[in-house]
Amino acid sequence: MSAGERYQVVIGLEVHVELSTRTKAFCSCPVAFGAPPNTLVCPVCLGLPGALPVVNERAVEYAVRAGLALDCRIAATSLFARKNYFYPDLPKGYQITQYESPLASGGHIEFASNAEQRRVGITRVHLEEDTGKLVHRPGAGSLVDFNRSGVPLLEIVSEPDIRSAEEARLYLQELRTLLLLAGISDVRMEEGSLRCDANISLRAAGGPPGTLVEVKNMNSFRSVKLALEHEAARQARLLSAGERIVRETRHWDETRGITFSSRSKEEAHDYRYFPEPDLPPLVLDPGYVERVRAAMPELPAARRERLATAYQLPTYDTAVLTSSPQLYQLFEALIAAKLPPKDSSNWVMGEGARHGDACNWDPHKVIVLTTGLRDTLSLIKKGVISGSTGKSVLDEVCSTGLTAEEVVSKRGLHQISDQGLLTQVVQEVIASQPDVVADFRAGKEKALTFLVGQVMKRTAGRANPALVNRLLRERLMGGTLGGAPGGDPGGGRS
Repeated sequence: MSAGERYQVVIGLEVHVELSTRTKAFCSCPVAFGAPPNTLVCPVCLGLPGALPVVNERAVEYAVRAGLALDCRIAATSLFARKNYFYPDLPKGYQITQYESPLASGGHIEFASNAEQRRVGITRVHLEEDTGKLVHRPGAGSLVDFNRSGVPLLEIVSEPDIRSAEEARLYLQELRTLLLLAGISDVRMEEGSLRCDANISLRAAGGPPGTLVEVKNMNSFRSVKLALEHEAARQARLLSAGERIVRETRHWDETRGITFSSRSKEEAHDYRYFPEPDLPPLVLDPGYVERVRAAMPELPAARRERLATAYQLPTYDTAVLTSSPQLYQLFEALIAAKLPPKDSSNWVMGEGARHGDACNWDPHKVIVLTTGLRDTLSLIKKGVISGSTGKSVLDEVCSTGLTAEEVVSKRGLHQISDQGLLTQVVQEVIASQPDVVADFRAGKEKALTFLVGQVMKRTAGRANPALVNRLLRERLMGGTLGGAPGGDPGGGRS
């Protein structure tokens, strides 16, 4: 029996999410990523003597929205606390957070793993403030940027219900999608608005809980999976050798692909939590919570089910389309134009995502992309252009701002559906590819795809693919290439 089979992996995740509010958690300083260092600060978020915090109402609303999305119980009364520790990026010497009385608790999140529906409990969801950021300069020490200090954070703590590194990745992806669609954060790991720490231990089957190790510095979904796989294997090796697991905090080194010891793991009493004296209890009446609930947008599970039911889309498509509000909005725009759902989904997931990412989803460029995608698919549906030509048409629409019709007219890209002309090209391709023709006649269906590609290549992608398929099959299977010109239902002469 291998070490991996002898032990059960037990993982719980602590996820920190920066809320997309205009101002910070307890002051009116603006929230913005990438501003010059220490330009978005005031006496409150710098922790200067005499400065008093005031709770950001929108941050509370977003926290309630997250709790509802996770099916949590929303506390009628929650309390803020001081978490005391000393670090250069914490100007007050303590962090305002919640401890004994969090805003929300007792929820869950569900996701599919290996064709099985997994359910992970949510221990607590609480509101707190972010710290500053240390900027390390090799050979020149470290500097502190307090722009991030005081940005509203949501901490979401799972139950230790996760049983593999892959499940941790899937959990995190589903959580990201849920928070994104709930409209409370942009959840960008690359910018730090979604951060994840993991608590991982191993235990023998039926045995007591193992010693918990915290893993930090995982900056992508891939990093989460790799770091936890490595840490599980490391702990299994130690246990198999009869060695003891040390309770500690370890950091993930992406370059070396290992975790390394950082410090001993703190206990709650190390932080000397006590009630925040400058903030009163946060009291939420039931009417307020119900108003937030009534304004909640459609959440991922419900949206995936609706897309699958209404448009008969496969599971993969519904997962991708609900992973991003921008992709979903592109899809809905195409559906509103009465374009085929599956074709729309394919184009949104492919070309739509590619162009959207390239322009960083700039709102003005997305308008051009949406219109261009709709018009390009309409031209394909009408048989004016082929699908392969459509990609180059959309490229030019996005780069020049011309309409799809203008691009097609300007470049002479109308689809060729002239049966006589295509018959001649088909004959030339068949004559030039005797080995491929033999393969097809021997039952290798993929050979036909190659021949179609050769016809498309000779016609610069403008040939009507349906007509090309029919003409090739007729010729290769011993039929005739006759028939009335323009007889293909996909379009007339070009």
